[in-house]
Amino acid sequence: MKRRQILAAGAAGLSLPAIGQAQSNFPNRPITLQIAFPPGGATDVQMRAFADAATRAFGQQVIIENRPGGGATIPALNMRNTRPDGYTVAQFPLPAIRLPFMQRMAFNPRTDFTPITHLTGYLFATCVRAESPYQSWADLVADARARPGQLRMGNTGANGTPHLTMVDLAAAERLDIVHVPFRGEADAVPALLGGHIEASATGSGVVELVEQGKLRVLNVWSAERSWRWPNVPTLKELGYNMVVTSPYGLVGPLGMEPDIVRRLNEGFRTALNDPAHVAVLRRLDMPLEYLGPEDYAAFIQRTADEEEARVTRLGLRG
Repeated sequence: MKRRQILAAGAAGLSLPAIGQAQSNFPNRPITLQIAFPPGGATDVQMRAFADAATRAFGQQVIIENRPGGGATIPALNMRNTRPDGYTVAQFPLPAIRLPFMQRMAFNPRTDFTPITHLTGYLFATCVRAESPYQSWADLVADARARPGQLRMGNTGANGTPHLTMVDLAAAERLDIVHVPFRGEADAVPALLGGHIEASATGSGVVELVEQGKLRVLNVWSAERSWRWPNVPTLKELGYNMVVTSPYGLVGPLGMEPDIVRRLNEGFRTALNDPAHVAVLRRLDMPLEYLGPEDYAAFIQRTADEEEARVTRLGLRG
């Protein structure tokens, strides 16, 4: 480097060798991964398995921080005040793309983040207690129609994908039901088991409870029937032209250096395909849906367009 360039860098307060060293050694300390849901649900189980695999891939610990609340937008909000050094990244669930079109928020999902890696999505379902009189989705619809305003339907968060999908389903059937939001699956399922709600729109974290005979699945929201529950119909089979998986990935603060993004993506891709993590995805019926930074950025733009249109269609603008 020319002497003039070195002097200019020094005057700007930069340490060029330190920057180069930080890039070549990245990561050289633990990485924090903030997730948008509380401990115990499907997201937490999947993300902790993913963090273990990422720890192996990076040779540095990847630490999970549960940051529920705010309609699953807290990790995204936190990225606005986080250094773009790659050591703190966030889960970017669908509500973080949708909610800014519904209410005033401190971020724009199209422009305020650095996309890193897309990971997976959920197997969503409508569940009831095993002793419920509802043997099928048709039974639930019939009872809700006979008792307007009385059937309580739980969900994993206000204005989240399960909530809004159930709003769509209720509208399609012209049902008046009570939507009961919780902070996540880990809170909604105990309420269902305790009889505080009649049904819940939830994720694949209920697998073990279904296998234990404590819950019954009335429908699944995937494109095809789950291999685990081959007798349970999809929404499409029930006559609704809907496939709902609520995909998510990882983003960082705006302004991350491309080399850091590349290194993060490489490690996260390795972790995503780690056999131990893949086994957890299969157990939870969650698909492996890898996208790298450029493809994930394009996906976020398309999804933002779709969600903005959906919010307008449902009249959900605040």
